[in-house]
Amino acid sequence: MKAKLYAMPASHPSMAAALMLERKRVDYRTVWLLLPFTGPILRVRGFPRRTVPALRIDGRKIQGSRAISSALDDLKSEPALFPRDQNTRRQVEEAERWGDEVLQPAARRIEIWELRRDRGMVATQLADSRRIQGARVPIKPRLAAATSGPTIAWYARLIGASDDAVRSDLRALPAMLERIDEGVSGGVLGGNEPNAADFQIAPSLALLMTVEELRPHIEGRPAGRLASRLVPEYPGHTGGILPPDWLPNWD
Repeated sequence: MKAKLYAMPASHPSMAAALMLERKRVDYRTVWLLLPFTGPILRVRGFPRRTVPALRIDGRKIQGSRAISSALDDLKSEPALFPRDQNTRRQVEEAERWGDEVLQPAARRIEIWELRRDRGMVATQLADSRRIQGARVPIKPRLAAATSGPTIAWYARLIGASDDAVRSDLRALPAMLERIDEGVSGGVLGGNEPNAADFQIAPSLALLMTVEELRPHIEGRPAGRLASRLVPEYPGHTGGILPPDWLPNWD
């Protein structure tokens, strides 16, 4: 079985899809895309939406990390991404859904808010993506950073990465981490055999851990250990960009 994964460098949902393909031992090739060209290229390739990850496998075109996890288990049963026990499976599916619909967009908004204020991060992410992910993109990292302002501003508006939204995301972060810790302690997350929810959640945590102000509050807890186990290194690093009075009360 061979596959082609359309992904963006330093994209946490793209990384989730790549981790699942590797877990399934599926031979795949990555096509690296950059904003604002993802939508037009994907539509030319026959995908209905602009979003990555997008996967072409076994004659099928699949978009979104949750759709990909389900399709991979259908196409190749072992190793399984979902438990066989139905009750446990429902718990993993709920954790995966929450990771996709709540944690993932919060991490994205925080990241894009920071990128708007320090476009040098774009160069760092791309350079790290080349080293960590093997990402090959047709533009030099510094040139990408210098010309990315309008695209980042457009994308920030598209995803709602406003001041108010990011402040709210940061305030909600301790409760999100507590939920993940409980998932680990309850055996839904962080087991010996990683599942679809682990692969969904770990890249978002790893992205958040690239933020200097957030990493110390994540890495030493069960959520952080889950992220470090599945994503030992994530492209990019930031520090000193988030306003101190926006940061959560960790007590």
